[in-house]
Amino acid sequence: MALCTTRSFTASWRRALPVAGLAAVVLLSACSSSSKKPQPAELPPVAALMGTQLAWSTQVGESHASLAPLFVAGRVFVAGNAGTVAAIDAATGKDVWRLNLNTPIAAGVGSDGQTAAVVTRNNQLVAISDGGEVWRVRLPARSFTAPLVAGGRVFVLTADRVVTAFDGKTGARLWNQSRPAEPLVLSQTGALLAVGDTLVAGLAGRLTGLNPDNGAVRWEAPIATSRGTNEVERLVDIMGPVSRIGNSICARAYSAAVGCVDASRGTVTWTRAAQGTTGVHGDDRLVFGSESDGRFQAWQRSNGEPAWGIDRLKYRGLTAPLALGRVVAVADSRGLVHLISREDGSEMTRLNTDGSPILAAPVLAGDALVVQTRNGGVFAWRPQ
Repeated sequence: MALCTTRSFTASWRRALPVAGLAAVVLLSACSSSSKKPQPAELPPVAALMGTQLAWSTQVGESHASLAPLFVAGRVFVAGNAGTVAAIDAATGKDVWRLNLNTPIAAGVGSDGQTAAVVTRNNQLVAISDGGEVWRVRLPARSFTAPLVAGGRVFVLTADRVVTAFDGKTGARLWNQSRPAEPLVLSQTGALLAVGDTLVAGLAGRLTGLNPDNGAVRWEAPIATSRGTNEVERLVDIMGPVSRIGNSICARAYSAAVGCVDASRGTVTWTRAAQGTTGVHGDDRLVFGSESDGRFQAWQRSNGEPAWGIDRLKYRGLTAPLALGRVVAVADSRGLVHLISREDGSEMTRLNTDGSPILAAPVLAGDALVVQTRNGGVFAWRPQ
């Protein structure tokens, strides 16, 4: 069975830059609200070196980090804590459909443009089509990763490191693949994506290539290896989102390393020690991500050598980034979106939302940059 996913990369943003609950598993969140954290420095006035305009905004209800917007087939799929799932026209911001599942949502949304899927907090996988519920099945464990809908199937990665495939039309369970469980797992988004005819999942510190027809393991590529004297130090879960360019997949292992894998051969291209707790993104030349203290870093995609780093966004609670053209977008816990130069990290402009934290990475929806805030605001900007 072939898995097919499309990747939109608009030229508009390139031109916009001027020449100038598991019984045996304890869940660990990578986020902390400790008041002892260092406070971020005051930001200077906005540079405003590129023009953007708010294209549209809407509301989906209070959100959390495992509810990231998804763009596919001209629509932005979003969900809110309380149970709202919506498909929004990326061009206009108008609802294509909206459904209230009347139960809190833990992870989502995944979609192939026709079928959408979310996971509820009572461990139910729910499939939706044209704004109506099609089926729901109970999962054996919690999930913090949006389901992957591809090839007529729905794939789920649960917190006990089990990948399960379901029939997209009926919800029938087709297969599952389990890996050795460890005492601690992260209660945040992992890695689950399609690369050609291979399903790639983040399992412990490895990217693992699976046969989507039967779940058989095709290859395993370690980004980091468990080490340390206690369970927290040995935690090396792969974190989403990841950066895919062709067969090159670059990912972060929690507070341990960043690395890239050649998915055509299942081999590790490079790894480098890194202390971040959010995912990465990149283009064909660079990979971007932030360290735990907010230092923002670029690595050469070919060999992992550092390209540049900036400190002015330290302690701002940065999301995973989004590379789009000649700029990189990264959002923070103050509700700001920072657009910085891909070449050296210099500021191009900043965008304001509703002031509540942005917890998931920005996404590119056609020619629009989209973010979702904790208060449920969904905002889309286009370059002028």
